Amino acid sequence: MPYRRLPNTDQARVRALKTAVEKGELYNVRDLAITLKTLFEARNFLQRFEAAQIYYTQCYDNQSRASRKHQSNVKTARLYISHFIQVLNLAVLRDEIKVAHKNLYGLPDTNTVPDLLSEAALVEWGKRIIDGEQRRMSQGGIPIYNPTIARVKVHYDIFLDSYERQKNYQALTSRSLDELASMRDRADELILDIWNQVEANYQDVTPNEARLEKCRDYGLIYYYRSSEKVKEENKISCL
Repeated sequence: MPYRRLPNTDQARVRALKTAVEKGELYNVRDLAITLKTLFEARNFLQRFEAAQIYYTQCYDNQSRASRKHQSNVKTARLYISHFIQVLNLAVLRDEIKVAHKNLYGLPDTNTVPDLLSEAALVEWGKRIIDGEQRRMSQGGIPIYNPTIARVKVHYDIFLDSYERQKNYQALTSRSLDELASMRDRADELILDIWNQVEANYQDVTPNEARLEKCRDYGLIYYYRSSEKVKEENKISCL
């Protein structure tokens, strides 16, 4: 005998509920395989569940689209901040800038570039470098060129703006997913109740394939085990 399996994705849950709800619009009350109470509950829940699923999809798509541009901003900001630090280190090696002035940037005395792989590190070091250069110049220091701190700041500000937007997108996506996830148990309960009622309503229908077909009409999904599938195929081939 084939076995049924509840939907395991949100889209499949929506389809299962929608299939059952649509029967209320097609069939007379006497012909329904589920109770009116279950039908009304499924219809009301479906509206909210489908809306939550659509909203999550929109949030995720918005985050994905923004992420592509954001990653470009991250790459550019990392390039300029790293390049500026390297030029600063070279200026120190050439005695154009005193080693002690590196403290203004929060940089170590060693001529190394901090780890800039994470976005949080870019936020931190971008601010340190911009503030440090401004403090050094306010003390009479000669500005660093190629890149200038003004150009670094332009790309840092662009990155920082998209960084904040991306965090907002991620927060919206996370909240919408949590809301959707909180509804899944109820969706499964309704689908299970509908399927149980449908199978009980058609339990006396024969032959078995006719019964299964009536159940499938309400969205029930049946699976054959491998051995059963082979037997079914052999039976068909012998006809």
